[in-house]
Amino acid sequence: MKILNSAEMKRIDLLTTERYGIPTLTLMENAGRGVVEFLNARFAPLDKERIVILCGKGNNGGDGMMVARLLREQGLRPRVLLFTAPTDFRGDAAAVYAQLVPSGPPDIVAGPVTWQAAAPSLEKATIFVDALLGTGLSKPMEGFLLGVVRDINANFPTAKVVAVDLPSGMSADSGDLIGEHMRADYSVTFTAPKIAHVFPPACEQVGEWIVKQIGTPAEALENDATLNLNFPEKKDFAWVKKPRPAASNKGNFGHVLILAGSIGKTGAAALAAKAALRAGAGLVTVATSRSALPIIASLGMEYMTEGLAETEEGAISFRSIDDQRLDKLMGGKTVLAVGPGIGSHPETAELVRAVVNTYPVPIVLDADGLNAFAGHMEFFRQDVRAPGATVFTPHPGEMARLTGKTTAAIQSQRVAVAREFAHHFGVTLVLKGYRTLIASPDGKVEANPTGNPGMATGGTGDVLTGLTAGLLAQFPSHPASEVAAAAVYLHGLAGDLAARELGQPSLLAGDLLDKIPQAYKLLDQGD
Repeated sequence: MKILNSAEMKRIDLLTTERYGIPTLTLMENAGRGVVEFLNARFAPLDKERIVILCGKGNNGGDGMMVARLLREQGLRPRVLLFTAPTDFRGDAAAVYAQLVPSGPPDIVAGPVTWQAAAPSLEKATIFVDALLGTGLSKPMEGFLLGVVRDINANFPTAKVVAVDLPSGMSADSGDLIGEHMRADYSVTFTAPKIAHVFPPACEQVGEWIVKQIGTPAEALENDATLNLNFPEKKDFAWVKKPRPAASNKGNFGHVLILAGSIGKTGAAALAAKAALRAGAGLVTVATSRSALPIIASLGMEYMTEGLAETEEGAISFRSIDDQRLDKLMGGKTVLAVGPGIGSHPETAELVRAVVNTYPVPIVLDADGLNAFAGHMEFFRQDVRAPGATVFTPHPGEMARLTGKTTAAIQSQRVAVAREFAHHFGVTLVLKGYRTLIASPDGKVEANPTGNPGMATGGTGDVLTGLTAGLLAQFPSHPASEVAAAAVYLHGLAGDLAARELGQPSLLAGDLLDKIPQAYKLLDQGD
């Protein structure tokens, strides 16, 4: 599913009319019908509700009047308040106003005095339909309409508010809140979600949002290469559940080598290894320091372990390359994951950089594997493997260290930062956090819909590393960015299942491992 800004939405609507011959008035009628369908489904029986529709002067107001007209055709009597003069309407909105009047003209609210006179008569309203401003706002709301919004928010606490497209006062083009806005319990948007529906903090204020299709063919969106911000759906990952051939053996599903662990950080390696197996990898081997090996081996029965030369502190030593031990271990391995619990010893960091720049298999880089490149991205080689086949999985702090920016700067421009980094270095970037982003070298960015705050606990990133590596092992011909997006989706879904059962505060990384099979099964089920 594409994520659009207001300019892109206008362009797509224009294309729908000019190329596909769907009149703009039909688009408006379909939008109104979509809102009415939602109202009937969510608030049935609708004749028990007292509905007030607030209409502004633009196309959003036209959508609101279309909702009123369709509800009246259904035999209902919504109250319609028009916050502009009828003579201000142009085009489709004027046509819809003319269609509405025969069933009863709306009440004209010309200014604060008229509003203050009308507001007391709305005290029994149970549903407000907000069609005041829509998606075109680019600056904070002010004046008369701001007073109306404040009154609705303060004086009608029990009424539900259904926003048409977007709550009035929000900008469609940003996750930031540009000023005060209408509270919303639900937002019914059209064709595709807008940026404000998806990204915080705005997405936390739009209520439950629903996308209604109004006539734009799917190809109009899919064939537009400039629309490269996406909100994946479960159906996008159906390929992950491709049936395995009856004559399958473990060699068909890849062998993941996980370079991880050190004294005091053995659990991270075990979590990653178990996640790779849960993802479906045929074989998994953990290569770790000799001192850490017994502990890591004791934490799991299904993966293999190999000991490597170590530093005095019990981390993997660069000697593992000098003695060619790693070269031998890489034989037959199809994917490499580097970083969970590996530690930050300078010699280990040097090892990580050498490994990433030497072995051509797909690689997942996490934790201190990423920190090995902090301040050293000039040493990263793009030509070792195919574009995107190196997967970086930083949280915002790690991303700040990789780029030299502050964490605040990363968080304020997440999409732009992720897109630029992935393109510049030719990698797949998984920028973790609320709405984890998956950016590919071609500029495409996915904003993941799954996951919850309970996953903000140690070890969940190690699970993601293993999941990603395990899927890469099984789908070597699939673009790495799509594989990473599937891993992030499953990881979040497993976290959601675990939180539903255990609650967010009690969630442990190991709980995600237990829920990965159930998350897989949900890919087979409808929404």
